[in-house]
Amino acid sequence: MHTDIERCVRAVQSKDARFDGWFFTAVLTTRIYCRPSCPAVPPKPQNMTFYPSAAACQQAGFRACKRCRPDTSPGSPAWNQRADVVARAVRLIGDGVVDREGVPGLAGRLGYSTRQIERQLLAELGAGPLALARAQRAQTARLLIETTPLPMAEIAFAAGFSSIRTFNDTVREVFALSPSELRARRPKNGAGATPGVLSLRLPFRAPLNPDNLFGHLAATAVPGVEEWRDGAYRRTLRLPYGHGIAALTPMPDHIACRLTLSDLRDLPVAISRCRRMLDLDADPVAVDDRLRADPLLAPLVDKAPGRRVPRTVDEAEFAVRAVLGQQVSTAAARTHASRLVAAHGDRVDDPEGGLTHLFPAPDALAAVDPESLAMPRTRRTTFTTLVTQLADKTLHLGVESDWEESRARLLALPGFGPWTVDVIAMRALGDPDAFLPTDLGIRRAAQGLGLPSTPAALTARAAAWRPWRAYAVQYLWATDGHPINFLPV
Repeated sequence: MHTDIERCVRAVQSKDARFDGWFFTAVLTTRIYCRPSCPAVPPKPQNMTFYPSAAACQQAGFRACKRCRPDTSPGSPAWNQRADVVARAVRLIGDGVVDREGVPGLAGRLGYSTRQIERQLLAELGAGPLALARAQRAQTARLLIETTPLPMAEIAFAAGFSSIRTFNDTVREVFALSPSELRARRPKNGAGATPGVLSLRLPFRAPLNPDNLFGHLAATAVPGVEEWRDGAYRRTLRLPYGHGIAALTPMPDHIACRLTLSDLRDLPVAISRCRRMLDLDADPVAVDDRLRADPLLAPLVDKAPGRRVPRTVDEAEFAVRAVLGQQVSTAAARTHASRLVAAHGDRVDDPEGGLTHLFPAPDALAAVDPESLAMPRTRRTTFTTLVTQLADKTLHLGVESDWEESRARLLALPGFGPWTVDVIAMRALGDPDAFLPTDLGIRRAAQGLGLPSTPAALTARAAAWRPWRAYAVQYLWATDGHPINFLPV
């Protein structure tokens, strides 16, 4: 969008928050870059130039605005509605792959050369993988400086910097303040008072309807791994350097996020996974406008706009849980999962109590005796085949997955039909166009609204909802009185 100068200028002059994260405004006279909704007086159009990413602004020598803090804006929704190599690379960088494995590791996961990855990212984002990772490290450093009392040396290495000098230079260059000056500017509200606990805000584009989002996560929560407590969804996280616990509370203009991490180097990954699970980078206006064009869906959208797709923090975990939930009730699926967790999950300490385990990793599940599983023999075969392939990397499900290729691999497994594959594509892989025409709840909702209720006819009608059919699923499910559709009391 950053190449459409006239549209960008209009968005800046109207301070339209819907475009935050879509592009960034760099002011030539002040050498500052802002989000479109910056509260400052808009600069003259001839003094504006536009970039597709904060990293591109920083690479061009602009520093972040101290008022609107553009580095904290929601991510561009483009990367969550695409499955091409650039979108997959952006998701991997957000998951910390460049910091852990370098650019060669990023390229290897995508099946391209480092030169090809750098060229494609530069073309679309104005910055290469190292610059994008550097921008993420700067934002992580800022969070740690402002929300913890940690010494600067510990913050530098936790944020992924290789040296104190690089940390100091980057913070000064990006924010025009030294690390100590950044800390002096933080609000005196006791932030960071609890050792090991980080409290931050996760921004999103309005509107956001939390009912089905948190309702789904709470209603399907696996005891020991997830819970709903005091208005917050809490769950354990398996992270690259250790483990963590996230507590997420819906607020009118943000999601309050409280993270307890065993290793602070996992902070950017934990934030990225929480944002992905709650679908916070979605563009609800674009989604709802497309679905509202169908006169039979319009009343549902108008009644409760801004529904998100509840996703996951661990794609392999969700695939296993999808198999456990085949042809059984939500309660039965939770029971199956909780037994596996108690027997094979790694234990964690929760300072608040309630959470006891990480969901078992594929390696642990591959060692499970099939005869110990209280399910039909055919589903045991489905379960063991899935976890074996996940464990030996024959099948890989992750943020970098190609949606169509993953669908084909899953369909080739015994016991995997279209419903199981598409629910994994929708909630684990993040395909915004995944659709479930054979789902009983969808067919019942379609019949009640006057939509075609047979899978073939409903699929044909749903072609007009593309590329947002996964969101249409949320609106159709919401016509039912199931607990997944209601924010827990």
